[in-house]
Amino acid sequence: MSADGDAPDVFAHDRLIEAVALRRDREAFSELFAYFAPRLKAWLIKSGATAAAAEDFAQDAMLTVWRKADLFDARKARAATWIFTIARNRRLDMLRRDARPLPTPEIDLADAGPPRPDDILATSQDAERVRDALSRLKPDQVEVLRLAFFMDSPHSEIARRLDLPLGTVKSRIRNAMIKLRLILEASPQAPR
Repeated sequence: MSADGDAPDVFAHDRLIEAVALRRDREAFSELFAYFAPRLKAWLIKSGATAAAAEDFAQDAMLTVWRKADLFDARKARAATWIFTIARNRRLDMLRRDARPLPTPEIDLADAGPPRPDDILATSQDAERVRDALSRLKPDQVEVLRLAFFMDSPHSEIARRLDLPLGTVKSRIRNAMIKLRLILEASPQAPR
C-alpha cells in the first residue's frame, strides 16, 4: 500500500524482484509467489490450460523468475508485465515442445486412376466460388491473403514487404479470412 493507504504501491513488486536478484531474498520471493502464482494460474486457465497444467505453468514461470531475477529491468517493464510475459513464453515453449505432427497417410496415386469428370467440374466450381469471393474483398486484404496463402510467405516477411506492423498484417489476414468465410457461406454452392 502507498503512504496514503488508498492504492497499492506499483513499484513494490519491482523492489521484491530486485531483492531476489541482488540477495537471493527468499522472503521477497515468497511474497512475489504468493501474489503472482494464483493470478498466473487464473490467467492460464482463462487462456485454455487445464487447472493442473496452469498450476505447472505458474510454478515453472515463478521458478524462472527466481532464476532470472537479475535480468529484470524496471525501466523496461513493471514486474507484473515481466512475470506474465515469462509465463506466456514458458507456456508457448511447452505447447510447441508437446506438439506432435499429424501422421500423413500413404496414398498410392497409381491406384487412384484418372480424375472423374464430375470431380474436375466440382473443383472448377469451387475455384470459381473462391475467385468470386476474393473479388469482393478489399485490395489490401486480397494482397495479404495472396502473400500468406498463395506465396506461402511468413507473416514477418509480409510485414517487411508491405512496410506494415506485424500486428496489422495478422489482423488483416484474420479479418479477410472471416469475411471470405462469410461470403462463401452466403454464396450458393453448386450441387455435386
